[in-house]
Amino acid sequence: MNIEILDNPDQALIDYLDKKIDDFNWANWEVSKRTPIAAQIKNEQGEVIAGAAARTFGDWLLLDTLWVSDQLRGQNVGSQLLAAIEDAGKQRGCVKCLLDTLNFQAMPFYEKQGYQTQWIQQGYPKTGCKYFMQKEL
Repeated sequence: MNIEILDNPDQALIDYLDKKIDDFNWANWEVSKRTPIAAQIKNEQGEVIAGAAARTFGDWLLLDTLWVSDQLRGQNVGSQLLAAIEDAGKQRGCVKCLLDTLNFQAMPFYEKQGYQTQWIQQGYPKTGCKYFMQKEL
């Protein structure tokens, strides 16, 4: 057996390995799919100026991204956007939401919205940390 380390692996290899793990997981999970969901706010020119992207998966809303443009920050837009995506998750049967945020991002914002830190990954990626947060919907 020869183990080959690839410094610049082809994306095709990464995709292949991801698919193999996905195939195994889907064969063993009690739910059959992860469904994307998103919310957006556009300006008069049709440009996205705030948005959120998530996935619903069984009982969980998995929040991947919540972004608000600089001109809208501090105007309660993020709270409204988060509430909207949480409501959409609830409509799909989700009862919990999971997200992660970095130490320089939005942990205080999420705490104000009722999220609690479940775990902190220290030293991420070097001197920072990543907070894994959860909320009952």
